[in-house]
Amino acid sequence: MAEELEPIVKAVGLTKVFRDFWGRPKAKAVNDIDFEIRPGEVVGLLGPNGSGKSTTVKMLLGLLYPTGGILSVLGRSPRAVETKREIGYLPEESYLYKYLTAEETLDFFGSLFNLSAGDRRNRIDQLLDMVGMAHARRRRVGEFSKGMARRIGLAQAMINDPAFLILDEPTSGLDPLGCKEVKDLILTLKKRGKTVLITSHLLSDIEDICDRVIILYGGKIRATGNLDELLTVTDENRIVTPALPKEAMEKLISLLRENLDGETFRIDHPRRSLEEFFLEVISRAKSESVETAGVVGGGRIAEYLSRGDETSAVLESLTQEAPKVVRPEAEVVEEKPEADAPEISERLEKLTSEAKPVAEAANAEQKKAEETAARLDEVNEKLNDILGNRK
Repeated sequence: MAEELEPIVKAVGLTKVFRDFWGRPKAKAVNDIDFEIRPGEVVGLLGPNGSGKSTTVKMLLGLLYPTGGILSVLGRSPRAVETKREIGYLPEESYLYKYLTAEETLDFFGSLFNLSAGDRRNRIDQLLDMVGMAHARRRRVGEFSKGMARRIGLAQAMINDPAFLILDEPTSGLDPLGCKEVKDLILTLKKRGKTVLITSHLLSDIEDICDRVIILYGGKIRATGNLDELLTVTDENRIVTPALPKEAMEKLISLLRENLDGETFRIDHPRRSLEEFFLEVISRAKSESVETAGVVGGGRIAEYLSRGDETSAVLESLTQEAPKVVRPEAEVVEEKPEADAPEISERLEKLTSEAKPVAEAANAEQKKAEETAARLDEVNEKLNDILGNRK
């Protein structure tokens, strides 16, 4: 079905040359590349630093104009305002106003898309719950850790319900739990018809969520294709069985030796990834209702981020998480333990003793000034008396 639809992104001979002050070619960042991104795909744009990833993303956003070739996004020029309305972008660094709260930040970005006040309120509530930041909605963004700010950045990228999402290092700064939630979110968005382009240096994240990859080097595409096709090793086999008794294992080893003609082979036990083990530990802690002052697990995906078709209800039931404890939005105030009371009293006494000499000096100065003023008054009275007698 995706092949029959108009590509979300179509690039033919895309080239970008940076020039110096005199107009001479300085660097060819993107060198005559062709690629397409089809609706509903999650595509990874990979490459080492300086390979042309950022330049390509900036051209897709309409921030840079191509030197050559053809580029269309959502069937239009990437510089068109109508195109920008349907794009959600998460930059590598979350540039947020540090004096705004999380709620005010999303409200600001929503107003840029001319969303009504009612729509903004509904979407803000859903997004904050989705990224696990509902409890910190009234805290200033400047107080957030990098991971918490990253979650708000991800929420702002979806405030306009975009058809095409561009995520630059989406899991940067996130803890393993946050990484897993973001990856699950991207997969759910894919099921709902969203198209996602991801750039990342964390290849394990790309492998978990992307359908295809485009690998750049020196401004050119060096490899592209479906991950299953690219990563499958066809000249080797792997057999996974339940734990076998000793006799069965010996027979299996003997059989392999007979048929492999002296070639080496290896038998070992399957191993979980560290991410799987970490998430299992956190899941057990949550089931025991362990309290935490950090980020809580994200909620279900925002309802408005949906195609609105008949499959949405089924997808919602499949992706909905177990109910979680809803904490009140009231700010948590930490109380000082009583053991600190003597220390506070000592500090106050010290400050008071240091302030006494200053206060005494100020009182002496004031008293001296008052005495001087009294003497001046006395002199003025005597002068008036003398002048009156002369008259």
